[in-house]
Amino acid sequence: MKKILLIFILLLLIGCGKKEKKKIVERKFAFGTMIDMVVYSENPKTTKKAMDLAFEEIERVDDKFNTHKEDSLIYKLNHNPGKFFELDSEGLYLFLSVEQTYNLSKTKYDITITPLMKVWGFFNESDKIKIPKKDELEKAMRMVDYSNLEIIGNKIRLKTSKNEIDTGSFLKGYAIHRAKIILAENGVEHAFISAISSIETLNTKPGGVSWKVGLQNPEDPSKVYHIVGVNDKSMGVSGDYQIYVEIDSKKYHHLIDRKTGYPVGDRKMVVVIGEDSFFADMYSTAFFSMPMEDVINYVNNTDDLEVMIVKADMSEAYSDGFKKYMIK
Repeated sequence: MKKILLIFILLLLIGCGKKEKKKIVERKFAFGTMIDMVVYSENPKTTKKAMDLAFEEIERVDDKFNTHKEDSLIYKLNHNPGKFFELDSEGLYLFLSVEQTYNLSKTKYDITITPLMKVWGFFNESDKIKIPKKDELEKAMRMVDYSNLEIIGNKIRLKTSKNEIDTGSFLKGYAIHRAKIILAENGVEHAFISAISSIETLNTKPGGVSWKVGLQNPEDPSKVYHIVGVNDKSMGVSGDYQIYVEIDSKKYHHLIDRKTGYPVGDRKMVVVIGEDSFFADMYSTAFFSMPMEDVINYVNNTDDLEVMIVKADMSEAYSDGFKKYMIK
């Protein structure tokens, strides 16, 4: 009887000593959008410090590479054509990865897309935006040219002033992936980071519960289209509803096919699930304009990568393993 009572008391003490993991939420502005960070932890004070470090890392990446930051490497490249700048190991990794995606897409994914974005009015604050004329489009299309970006050893430059580098298709993904690494290095076990179209998860929610992500309906972004459950995975989403200009009451989205000069017309959304939000971000953009069959074949032959493509008629195409993540 004494032994049974002793065991019961020990179990009771162990149960009482176990702390509940609390939900901690932080939100900050970067890359022109809100970054949401959700962490579950038994030690809010220590975790808050880790989250601060993760946000500092996001800010560091933003300052170092954002196209629109005047002290960033990219801004300097764009405003000093012909001049070489030195790449550190991080910069070299980023640009070699971008080049890898450019080659994978057979030149469809091109970070010198800025001339086409400009001619469509995406950087024009005026309300007087018109559909580009044929000769304007042709001129802009000739200016989109990744070969104008030259990397020799650890040096990089834009050879001429005909185009500019835009980091919008990959930098948010890279920044939040770096933030995930910082959280893990500082003892965080359960985390979710969202930059709207770029998502990172660290392990599961407490108790092994999946992180649930609601995908917007491309035809009505105020409604949920699908719910996807991910654990320790990354996600990149590109959609025709995210960024657009409106001309004569018609919307023209920002995912432009550099070969036609027009926004891609045969799909509405691409969702990529992978191990790294940097690549998930790039791939969701690249896959938006690549032939669908090429996308599905590539993903089905690549480990730890899945894709869903929502076509213009709202029918769907999937890689072999995507549906296992779908909850609703």
